[in-house]
Amino acid sequence: MPVLEISDLIGAWDPATGARLPVGKDEVVARLRAAGDRRAVRIVERMPASGGFLDPEAVDRLFVRVHTELQRLGEEMRMAQRFAELLRPLVAAARRAGFGPLRIVDVGCGIGPVTRSLAASGTLGGDIELIGADLNPVLVAEATRLAEDEGLTCRFVRRDALALDEPATFYISSGVLHHLPAASLPGFFHAQDRPGTAGFVHYDIAATRLAPLGAWVFHRARMREPLGRHDGVASARRAHGDAVLLDAASSAEGMRVFLFTPPRHANPCCATMRPVIGVRPELAEGLRRGLGRRARGLTGAGGARGGGGGAPGGPGVIRGGVGGVGEGTGGGRGGGDVREGPGCVRRGAGGVREETGG
Repeated sequence: MPVLEISDLIGAWDPATGARLPVGKDEVVARLRAAGDRRAVRIVERMPASGGFLDPEAVDRLFVRVHTELQRLGEEMRMAQRFAELLRPLVAAARRAGFGPLRIVDVGCGIGPVTRSLAASGTLGGDIELIGADLNPVLVAEATRLAEDEGLTCRFVRRDALALDEPATFYISSGVLHHLPAASLPGFFHAQDRPGTAGFVHYDIAATRLAPLGAWVFHRARMREPLGRHDGVASARRAHGDAVLLDAASSAEGMRVFLFTPPRHANPCCATMRPVIGVRPELAEGLRRGLGRRARGLTGAGGARGGGGGAPGGPGVIRGGVGGVGEGTGGGRGGGDVREGPGCVRRGAGGVREETGG
C-alpha cells in the first residue's frame, strides 16, 4: 500500500492560474482509508468542511501552522547552518570558475526558513540572489510576509522551481525528495543539469531502519498539530535509500554526485537529515578543500552515467501541502505509483510536473 501524507491531499490549485480548486473531504478520506491509514482518516474527518468540500481557509491556516512548527524543528536541527557549510565552498568555487550571476533557488521552500536564514546571515556574500519557489501560494505569501517583516532581500515566487526564467547556480531543498516516487527522481535531477547551473544540495531524511521510530519520538515531542505528527512519520517511511538517490542523481550527467555524512553524525540515530550533492567536476576539488577534514563524509562519487529525462509538463491540478509538494504516492526505498485521473497533473516538490495519465 502507498504511504500517504495528509498534506499532499488537502490542497489543490490550477497549475496555470494558481486558482484554488475544491477538495472533496470524502475523496481524501477514501484515499486514506484505502491506504489502511486509520489515524489519518480520523484527522481528516475532524477537519471543517462545507458542502462536502474541505474549508479552504481552515486548510490554509493549518498549512501555515504546520510549516511554522517545521521551521522550529529546522532551527533545532540547524538546517540553515548545514546548508551554509556546503554552500560556502561551492559558491566560492563557482565564483573562481566564472559562474554568474550567482543565484540559489530553494525548491519547495515552504515558508522559506532556510532561504530567509541564509539571507539574514549574509554568510554566502552580498552578490548572491536568494529565491524560494513553491507551488503552494499560501506558503509563498507567508514566506514573503516574513521576509518583509525581517527586512530581508530574498524573494519568494509561486512557480515551478525548475522552470524559472533565470537559471539557478545552485538548487537546494530540504525534505522534498521523499515526496517524489523513485521513478520520478531521475527526471528531477536531470532537469537541474542545465547551462549556468553549477550544482545542487538536496537534504532529505536518511532512510535508516530507525528513522520511522525516531521520527515518531521527535515529532511527538516537538509538534502540536496532529497532521504534522502524522506526516513526519510518513515522511520517514517514504525516505529513499542511498542507492536509489545516487542512481537517480547520476541522471544529471554533467555532475559528480555525492552523499554527505559529517563524521560527527556518522551514527545512524543522529544522521536524521542527509544531503545528496551534485557538482560540476571542475568544482569538486574546491568543495573538498573547503570542507577540510570533514570531506571524509563525502561518499558515493559518480556522475558519468546516463539516464533520466526532463520532467514533462502539462495541464491539470497542483496538489500541494507541506512544501507545496504533490506526490502523495509513497515510493519509499523502491518505486511508487501515481494514481490520479486522466489529464491530472500532480506537482512534485516545488518543481517537477508529473503527468499521471489515465
